[in-house]
Amino acid sequence: MDRKRRGPYICGIDAAMDVVSGKWKSLILWELNNYGVRRFGELKKGLPGVSEKMLVQHLREMEEDDLVHREVYREVPPRVEYSLTVHGKSLNAALGSLGDWGTERQQRLRRSGAVE
Repeated sequence: MDRKRRGPYICGIDAAMDVVSGKWKSLILWELNNYGVRRFGELKKGLPGVSEKMLVQHLREMEEDDLVHREVYREVPPRVEYSLTVHGKSLNAALGSLGDWGTERQQRLRRSGAVE
């Protein structure tokens, strides 16, 4: 696949955002972190609204970026499982603070009446 990078990067945030860009990547990380090894259908079910095409694309990119491990079992019917790599787990941990910030924002917006 050899996806093109935007680099050279301006800073570490820029390099990190290149890896997690896209609506679904951080949610895929969250899903795999919270539920462990998942099959494609389980991931799709856990991410309402994601299209099959987008999930495939993001999983391939995340595998290329060493965030996700794809294990193919040679059996009938074929089985494929996805899990986080060590690198993926460390990125997920780094995103934890961002998630905490987002939760606080949701609460502020609810209190202000800006969202329901």
